[in-house]
Amino acid sequence: MEDSPLKTPSDVRAQALQTMNEESRENLARRRFSPEKIDIFNASQTSLEALKEYRFLKNTEAERMLPGIINNPVQQVIIDADPDEKAKAQFSKPRHIGVVFSGGPAPGGHNVIAGLFDEMKRFNSASKMFGFIKGPEGLLENRYIEITAELVDTHRNMGGFNMIKTGRTKIDSGSKMELALTVCKGLKLDALVIIGGDDSNTNAAFLAQHFKSSGIKVIGIPKTIDGDIQVKTETGKVLCATSFGFHSAARAFAQNISNLANDGSSDIKYWHVCKVMGRVASHLTLETALQTHVNIALIGEELADYVDQDRLAKAREKGEQMDYNAYGMTLRHLSRVICDIIVRRAAFGKNYGVMIIPEGILEFINEIQVFITKLNKIIADYNRIHDIDFHRTFPTLNEKLDYLRRISQGMMDKGRFPIWNIRDDELFNQLPRFFREGLLVERDFHGNFQFSQVKTEKIIMDMVKEYLDVLREQGRYKVGILRDDYVSLMHDAGMDPDLFAPALFKNPQDKYVLVKPDIISLKTLRHALVNAGMLDSEEETPEIFINIFRKSQAEFKTQPHFYGYDGRGTDPTYFDCCYAYNLGLTAFHLIAGGATGQMAAIINLEKEFDQWQPAGIPIARLMHLEERKGRLELVMEKSIVDLESNAFKVFQAIREDWVAACACPDRFRNPGAIGVSKEMEEDRPLTLRLNALKSQ
Repeated sequence: MEDSPLKTPSDVRAQALQTMNEESRENLARRRFSPEKIDIFNASQTSLEALKEYRFLKNTEAERMLPGIINNPVQQVIIDADPDEKAKAQFSKPRHIGVVFSGGPAPGGHNVIAGLFDEMKRFNSASKMFGFIKGPEGLLENRYIEITAELVDTHRNMGGFNMIKTGRTKIDSGSKMELALTVCKGLKLDALVIIGGDDSNTNAAFLAQHFKSSGIKVIGIPKTIDGDIQVKTETGKVLCATSFGFHSAARAFAQNISNLANDGSSDIKYWHVCKVMGRVASHLTLETALQTHVNIALIGEELADYVDQDRLAKAREKGEQMDYNAYGMTLRHLSRVICDIIVRRAAFGKNYGVMIIPEGILEFINEIQVFITKLNKIIADYNRIHDIDFHRTFPTLNEKLDYLRRISQGMMDKGRFPIWNIRDDELFNQLPRFFREGLLVERDFHGNFQFSQVKTEKIIMDMVKEYLDVLREQGRYKVGILRDDYVSLMHDAGMDPDLFAPALFKNPQDKYVLVKPDIISLKTLRHALVNAGMLDSEEETPEIFINIFRKSQAEFKTQPHFYGYDGRGTDPTYFDCCYAYNLGLTAFHLIAGGATGQMAAIINLEKEFDQWQPAGIPIARLMHLEERKGRLELVMEKSIVDLESNAFKVFQAIREDWVAACACPDRFRNPGAIGVSKEMEEDRPLTLRLNALKSQ
């Protein structure tokens, strides 16, 4: 037999490098996946039909600032079965189209470009697409690349925005808009497509207004993992059920949280506290909870809507007309709600669990929102009046607190009622130092409080731990012991379990037995046994009873987790691959139909794929005035969780079952890995599927 040749170290290294550089089979299969196309896009030509029955509430400021696009109707993409020659030539003419990623990444962005590119080339191979590097910054600085078929194929169905990168530069002045117009004219663009969230689509509206006379069309694409771009008419008709990227991020979070549920159920000693992105709305928390069936999921909008009926009843008993503190959940009350579930689970041996809280939950707590609103105003006023950054002037917490103290004492504010009063100062100084630092962190470029920089979960969990300590001292927080285990331990020790059970447990015959509330130490354990005549006053407490007592002692251990950036960068789900691709197709047909100032959308997104309907929604009609950096600005309105929606009501109805505070298995659900197979993956977010039920 011939010996195989010896391999040199360089040969081994070359093979190792080749192995490590090989694409995974999953990625190769993902790139080969072809998203489904709405049937309309198989037609040889389309046109746009105005759907005038869809109306929106008017905003006078939007009418004033966006006169050229404010009267846009909702436009439906329909098949043009018999176009004349002029219409054919116009539709299929060669075009130059620019694309911009704006804001944070969201899974599916590359498929928007792929859909737009494929459709552009299908109708005229001479058309060209230009991608501006690093988002709006590239548009202003004239930095771009031509997007080729090879580049598109490399990024099909893949996560991230790395094809052309993204950025957060604001095009928020006339000079910047004029600069952007000059760049677009230089490339002879027929249209610019902005792929972004609510602020980016706001940008798209103002650019559409500014570009209108030049003939360059501007189309927006709804992107955000937060799911807070949702559009309804004034009569409640849903025109855009969610943004692309939402489903993928929620599924990525859900998969990881499901893994934590497996860990918690195995190690049975941790509460996993999962904070998920969502500063203004709790859509991600709701969807992720529906995907995983965690024990506790806090929906910020519900907390803000909370009314303490017991408090109101007490006020009425005292003859008081109103107790305004009964409206809105307080941090103290919230910690009690969480503690109640923890204690109830522990009673059945489950001193572990999983909870989800939205990143922006503090914004829904009234007492915290008051602080945030006042501090935002103080910081914005200081920056405006002094033309210098507040945080640079007062870099340390003590310097900031001293400035606030001087305001409360009337030293910095000549008004009769200073915005920051002595009561504010007293309450604020009672908060933990790290929380005060968090509330005073530098605001983002919109002037908003940056919840992601605050350890929200620590604030809430510290209050939970504090109250659990009280409950433990009261004997109300104990770990239930499986009665069969108790019986086995007693038999091994040669003792009669039925004889001693009434002295030890408040429920001696139940499946899970709880040590009596007044047994809170080894001393009180001994006292209980002596009083029951089970032990002489001079005898030492047998080790078996000490062991049982220790098993009943509850210790609250947490493991914090933050889910945000990993979800933004995950690969898109089957749903988002198809949704984003069809948004790209829609964008092309809006451009070819002469539309501008529209946001590409899919009507009936919450229904089966064969009911999807491509359309353009007038962005100007979605605008409202919002406070930014201390002044009102016209921006696209965000959508929060609708407490009357099917999805929330279903969650509300079944979440107690997920608590599983009983002698039963946990109800955790594993949603599985993200893929691109319709047979292996759900075709829509669960919130959309549930919301569609009421219309079927």
